[in-house]
Amino acid sequence: MLVRDTPDQAGTYNPALVTTDTLTKPAQIIERYAARWSIEVAISDAKQIFGVGQAHNRAKATVECTVPFGLTCQTLTTISYTVAGHHTHAPWYTTKTHPSTADMHAKLRRVLITAKYQLTRPNHRPRQNSIPSAWSGTPTPHNCESQVVLRRRINVM
Repeated sequence: MLVRDTPDQAGTYNPALVTTDTLTKPAQIIERYAARWSIEVAISDAKQIFGVGQAHNRAKATVECTVPFGLTCQTLTTISYTVAGHHTHAPWYTTKTHPSTADMHAKLRRVLITAKYQLTRPNHRPRQNSIPSAWSGTPTPHNCESQVVLRRRINVM
């Protein structure tokens, strides 16, 4: 089956979807492909960004735990960004509307570095924008309370 866009759309391509299921309607095949695509992107991100599958383990127990641990780290990164993330648009992303997994990973890394090297006092509640940026030139988040909550959750673990 060949899926073709209308000829008047610029910048389009014609993906060839191959299936052995001859009884399924073309629309259902396209739906399956679209549903599967987000899974493929998640697996690719897990391999490229989190290094899932790159560990050199030999013991059976560690081999069985490495990939699930990497996928768990990816899930926790997404959850932490959803709960406490502050997406700041970089100047070179003029049309980007949603953060990528790499953006979430970088943001969490910056928050963890900032939390680790920040001087804190017991029972001290930081003022808004008082958490310094982990990297120079990176804008500070607008809501520091969520980072404080995230830091407390990380310390509890």
